[in-house]
Amino acid sequence: MSVIVALPQQRAAVSAPAFVRQLARLGDLDLPSTAPALSERLGQWLDWNRAIALSRALDGTPAGSRDAIPADAEGTACARVRATLTAAILRRDKLDGLSGDDVAPFHRHCLDLQRSMQAATGQLRGRLRDALAKGTADQARLAEVDAVMEMTLSPREQTLLATTPTLLGQQFDRLKQANADAADDTWLATFRRDLQDVLRAELDVRFHPIDALLAALRSSPVSGTP
Repeated sequence: MSVIVALPQQRAAVSAPAFVRQLARLGDLDLPSTAPALSERLGQWLDWNRAIALSRALDGTPAGSRDAIPADAEGTACARVRATLTAAILRRDKLDGLSGDDVAPFHRHCLDLQRSMQAATGQLRGRLRDALAKGTADQARLAEVDAVMEMTLSPREQTLLATTPTLLGQQFDRLKQANADAADDTWLATFRRDLQDVLRAELDVRFHPIDALLAALRSSPVSGTP
């Protein structure tokens, strides 16, 4: 018997990051056609302590050592970590060993990968800030600003990312119910792809600040191996 794919109704395309679109699809949610400006959002999220710290980072004048920055080495490290995390997400043996009887193993698998992504990208981000702090005054200022922004936005980011396992669980239940009369668990292939697609989109989100810091590092006129 052919598998019945229980996907939410197709919605009009909206301008939103791939990860947000994936979560909205899994949760059968509508996305607003326009989102509040970033400055408006930051005004809501910044408490006075963070606002002062951000102001100091923006207004300060770091000395900047202009030491040679190993941008190539940092870029290689970032690429290696991203490839390792992507491979972990796409590993077939982990997912193929999970049955359609219970969503709990998938939930644990998702949480494990999220923890791995958070730990690895957090280390990379701190490493890149340390490298930028040794560069020009502008690069050192960017490192300070990024540190403040990470502290400010991380709670919001974690709130969003924490919905991933829940929404995947809902998709699991929809697919399982829609295929209750199917002779096999072919629908699991659809769910496994959904899980992988969402986690890959999440990995992209986690690498956005890393890619930006790496681009700033490579812009140094003294980057590279001395």
